[in-house]
Parts: sequence; structure tokens; C-alpha cells
Amino acid sequence: MEHINIVTGHEIAVGSRSDEVFLVLEYVPNEMNSLMHTMRNNRVAFGPEHVKCIMVQLLTAIQYLHHSRVFHRDLKPSNILITEDGILKMADFGMARDFDIPYQQYTPVVVTRWYRAPELLLQSKTYGTPIDMWSVGCIFAELMNLQPLFPGTSEINQLKIIFEVLGTPSDTVWPGYSKLTLASNIIFDEYPSGGLRKKIDQDLLTDNGFSLLLELLTYDPTMRATATEALLHPYFDEQPLAVEPAMFMTSLWSEYSGSDTGNDQQYSGSDTWYDEEDSRTDTVEDLTSASRSSVGTSDDDGAT
Repeated sequence: MEHINIVTGHEIAVGSRSDEVFLVLEYVPNEMNSLMHTMRNNRVAFGPEHVKCIMVQLLTAIQYLHHSRVFHRDLKPSNILITEDGILKMADFGMARDFDIPYQQYTPVVVTRWYRAPELLLQSKTYGTPIDMWSVGCIFAELMNLQPLFPGTSEINQLKIIFEVLGTPSDTVWPGYSKLTLASNIIFDEYPSGGLRKKIDQDLLTDNGFSLLLELLTYDPTMRATATEALLHPYFDEQPLAVEPAMFMTSLWSEYSGSDTGNDQQYSGSDTWYDEEDSRTDTVEDLTSASRSSVGTSDDDGAT
């Protein structure tokens, strides 16, 4: 696959022994997880123009991926890289694989726990591209709070935290929910919906942005927003618009220093740096309606 928002694989290198095989990838200096950690420690927050810049690029990469009939199956901040020019690069395809329509039975334990969709946690027999979109929703929320939205300590605890925030699902909001393996074997506490807004204040996310977040964190996978639908959401048309990638790093740290970033760092009106026509491409999924990364850095994001 070749896409500006997917890390480039240059070659496969072999060593002197038969078991020495190496993937040679492009070097990208900034890892999103480390960047957010640095921002949190320095009390810096992403502005809405920065969040949109990241989200547009992430969704564009996923749109391309799903159109190519591949799902990532491990989207999380530590697998998102940022170049010095502000270009997002989706990385780590160790869990990725191709898929068929209709969806088949695939490996059940995929996606790092904090970003794992409820259908996976409840041991659904089949799943598809919507599991990537749930992960995107979790990342979207984390970009604003700089904290994981659902930091579960086990699979059951993960479900409990999700239910506490989004409300305990039912067959009304998620047809077939009660027939899922864990849902039929475990009686979960009943929690009301409406907790998500308490997690993300209106000062951090407008009503349009919150609407998009809800569409990404929809229980029913068949109703969850696709990458194409998300890119067309009104959230990306409201002011402030997404900052141009080339200005991402500069404007981010300019805000931290208290200086005015100026209006020349984002486009206004209908003129955007990303191709709106690309957002309207029919994809397979529609058929289902400045820190540095370091080698060997361990994840603290709910890895199993």
C-alpha cells in the first residue's frame, strides 16, 4: 500500500542467519503517544484546529485502508506517528489483515484493550472495519483530554468503564446485543447514557464535534460511522478549520509560548488543504453502512 498517511516500507533485509529478517521503514521522529505525554506534562492542549488536522489525516488513511479491504486492528496513539512537517503516518501493521464481504470469523483477541470495540470485548463471532472506527473514537476523545477515555484493567473492567460512560447497551440500541457470548452469560450493572458529555466539556468539543464522537462510539457496529461518513461530518467545516500540516508543530508550540499563531496558519472558507473530493470516494466500508519516539519504548495503553 502506498499512501501519504501510511508509513512507507522501503525493503526487507535479511541477516547472516536464516531467522534474521528486518523490515526497513521510513523514519518518523514523533510518536503521538509520546507527544501527548509531553504536552500533558507541560500543560499544553491541542486546539480544535490541531485535533481536526490529526483526525482528517487519520480518517483519510483509514478510508484508504478500508477501501483496500484491509483493517488495521490495533489503532492507538502509539501507532500514530507525526513527521516534522505535520504529516500523520499510520504505523505498526502487525495485527492488520485483509478481509472479505460479508465479514468472516477472524482472530478474536485483537486491538489493544483501551481501544477495543465492545463487540470484540463481548466476544462477537464476526467483526469488520467498524472495530477500527471505535478505536478512532477513543483516540478522538484522547486528543482533547490527553487522557485515555476507557482505561480498563481487564476485559470485564473495560466493559464496565464503557457502560458507565455510554450507558449499558440493550437490544433496542444494539440489535442482537443480548445474544453475544458475554452478554448472555454475565449480568452487567445498568448505567444510564449521557456520561460522555461529562467526560468532555463543551469548551473542548463543540456540539458538532460531540455528534461525530457519538457516531464513532456507537454500540451497534452497523450504525457506527465509517471513515468516509466521518470525513463528511459538519464538524470539519466549522471554524476554526484544520490547521495545515506544515504549520501543525509550529502553531502547537506557539500556543504554548503564549504567542499569537495568526490566521495564516489555517485556511478559511471552502478552501482547505485536504481534498474534499477524496472524502467522497465510495469505499468497501460503506457497504457495511515535540517528543521523539524511541526504539523499545513500552506502551502503557492497556496492552494485553
